Amino acid sequence: MSDTPEHHGSPGGLDPLIAAAEAAMMRSLVDPDHAMHAGRVVLAAARRAGSAEAEAVALRAMALAARELGDLEGAEHHLRRAIATPGAPQERVAQARLSLVTVRTERGHPLQALRVAALAWAYLSPLDRAKLDTQRAVALAHLGRHQEAMASCDRAVRALVTAPGTLDNRRFLGGGLLNRGLIHSYRGDWDAAMRDLTACLEISRHSGLQHLARLSAANLPFLAVRRGDIAGAFNHYREAEDTLFGFPERLATMRADFAGALLAAHLPGEARAMLNLAVPDLEASGAHVALAEARLKLAQVELLTGDPRQARRVAEQAAAELAAQDRTSWLPLAREVVLRSRLALEPVTPALVGELIACADELEDGSAQLAAAAALRLVAAEAALAIDDHPTASAQLARLTRHVSRGEPWSPPAGARLTSLAAKPQAKQLGRRCLIPAPVRQHALALEASLQEDVTGAFRAVRDGLAEVSEQVETFDDPSLRAHAARAGERLAAFGLGLAVRDGGAGEVFEWAERWRAVTAPAHACALADLERVRAELGSGGALVEFVVDEESLLAVLITGERVLLRWLGAARPVEEAIVRLRYVVRKRGEARDCLGLAGAARHAQHERDVEAAAGDLEGLLLRPLAAELGDRPLVVVPVGALHTLPWGALPFLRERPVSVAASAAAWVRARELASTRRDGPPVVVAAAGPALTHAHAEVAHVLACHPGGREVPGRTDAVLEALLDADVLHLAAHGVFQARSPLVSGITLEDGALMAYDLLKLPRSAGLVVLSACNSGMSRTPVEGAPLGLPGTFLAKGSSCVIAGMVPVQDEAARAVMSAFHELIAAGRPPDAALACASAKTGVFEFTCFGAGDRALY
Repeated sequence: MSDTPEHHGSPGGLDPLIAAAEAAMMRSLVDPDHAMHAGRVVLAAARRAGSAEAEAVALRAMALAARELGDLEGAEHHLRRAIATPGAPQERVAQARLSLVTVRTERGHPLQALRVAALAWAYLSPLDRAKLDTQRAVALAHLGRHQEAMASCDRAVRALVTAPGTLDNRRFLGGGLLNRGLIHSYRGDWDAAMRDLTACLEISRHSGLQHLARLSAANLPFLAVRRGDIAGAFNHYREAEDTLFGFPERLATMRADFAGALLAAHLPGEARAMLNLAVPDLEASGAHVALAEARLKLAQVELLTGDPRQARRVAEQAAAELAAQDRTSWLPLAREVVLRSRLALEPVTPALVGELIACADELEDGSAQLAAAAALRLVAAEAALAIDDHPTASAQLARLTRHVSRGEPWSPPAGARLTSLAAKPQAKQLGRRCLIPAPVRQHALALEASLQEDVTGAFRAVRDGLAEVSEQVETFDDPSLRAHAARAGERLAAFGLGLAVRDGGAGEVFEWAERWRAVTAPAHACALADLERVRAELGSGGALVEFVVDEESLLAVLITGERVLLRWLGAARPVEEAIVRLRYVVRKRGEARDCLGLAGAARHAQHERDVEAAAGDLEGLLLRPLAAELGDRPLVVVPVGALHTLPWGALPFLRERPVSVAASAAAWVRARELASTRRDGPPVVVAAAGPALTHAHAEVAHVLACHPGGREVPGRTDAVLEALLDADVLHLAAHGVFQARSPLVSGITLEDGALMAYDLLKLPRSAGLVVLSACNSGMSRTPVEGAPLGLPGTFLAKGSSCVIAGMVPVQDEAARAVMSAFHELIAAGRPPDAALACASAKTGVFEFTCFGAGDRALY
């Protein structure tokens, strides 16, 4: 939140010392180091001359400069000396108190800041009172009193917009707009927030107030995330980071605000990175208000990323700091993290259930936290069910569902507005209902139906809830935004899948797994898969295995042309650990192969034994229970969780077997449809080589020799993107980079930089077969099932039917060997999945995987 310095124009006739002190204040935003030096010079001269007024103004100038330099303790020290200056005019003392309001707020005492403002009010001019209102708004907002903060900003803006257009008045007008915009954002009114921030930027740039412009721009990352523009948010962040370099406290506050928005967008990993940078600088600068909020966000991150002990410790520290700052409206948020952490660490007890309910009540009392209150009330109901306290559970569920019957989804009446909550009690109650998130409401309805043994009603509630989540997801085109928006329905989808596992058969489990994947999928594959259609596509010879996780168990739905089976495979954790081991030994074997050559790798018996042992262990957990039904059928795999990182060809049971990996059964069916629409005649083949690879150009030459009429294009992003517009086959031999935190900036290194997944989103089409002969190019991050984010998923979203890509680092010579064999087999009429299986078996290189539908031959 902006806390713009408060300078005041110097009326004509001031003595030279007072004028010099005023000039030093005016320099504090532009050049705080110079302003600090000038303030000291004027202070010394004022004391020699006995000018109390000049002394007070000089001390205030030094305070404002110290604050801009991130020295909040020094700023407060100078202001208190200004206030205590004997003989200083009351107006100058009041102006120093005006400046102290924000400093006390930032140092963790917003309630005391309001008392300081009250002392200043009587001695300020009407225009100065408007400026004081912009500072009071900061304290009020940090106390959670957003309605009062908004009124304070409104008063200030009305007065300042008609004031003389001095630089000082324009500065305060911009600051008031900035503060009001951020209060709008806290209340969820993103359009109003953007209007005020844009107006602030225009005023500050037009008036040459570059520092205020930087402060405004620093809030754009936060606002962009809350409006759903993740990619734009990171662009704004990089710009703001450059702009605020040299202002560590401002930069840290911006990072902490950005982290909060990332957390709300279900990006805890990215939020942690911001907070790890922000917290030390906030501690060093003494910005206690921002520090307490940052700790609370960090506690929420720890809880979401699976460390409840650390979450509890950090939340308790944040709660102590917030209590010391009299910020009682924030305490329920910290208490919520502590209670959720205890729920993960301790057995459920009636006392803990009672504390969860009490915390939900406290959150509900604050209108800004109604969604959090509803989510925690649902958790309390589930905890009550865990100890068989059905009356308590039913009472909590009823508070979430009393406005809607299970037979039909509820929506607010036309014209209902949350801004009128204070108008009348029934409007307030309506607003509370509106802010119960749809997944929470429908989850509560499903639990109520389940308690009454109404399985049909429970399924209907889940289905309706997922439909509402799907409507929200459909407003986004960016696959990353779609995936993260869908996470709001994750717990509801898990409940529906659990119902199917316990009360249905294999067909029902498949339907509910696909239903959730259809919600989360990129726009190209959001239709539900029909089981009979899948069986028809598989024919009599193929098989599809869709893996699902129910609570902590891994299950598999096996589909063939003849049957549909459900198999329980065991706990998911041992499978995840086995995948980590297999990836490690495959990578170590590849490194040894690179050092010793292909012939030497074969003699390196220990590495081979390590791979075989790890692959055998994983295969026993994952595929052995399915072996009898699978036989030697070609296989389509729909992974879940860590299975998205598995190099499937390394498993002995799958060697020489055609295997395609798809995000969902629906995505596989669509990919087959795309493959069947390829134009007649020989495929148009294009290849490119990236820099710094010994065999890349030789690999490309061999690939093109396999395909008469194929052509090489320069290894530059524009040339490759242009080639994708008409090529049937694209082969890239280059280095690959996977960015786990931001998978859509993963890319292939070309001569002029990386070809990123984001670059592909602008294309109208892609080649039918894309071969990425590059390390880690097949890796994806899966925020939710059905939406693996990375290069393969992006190519498939843009119209590719099949992508061949590396799952682990692969050495240059090994890649050349397997890719040469692969293209020879493609040219001989083998489909991509079979060609990769045979080429891998022939060369012993199992690092590559076939994504999409690879069972259609190109020749």
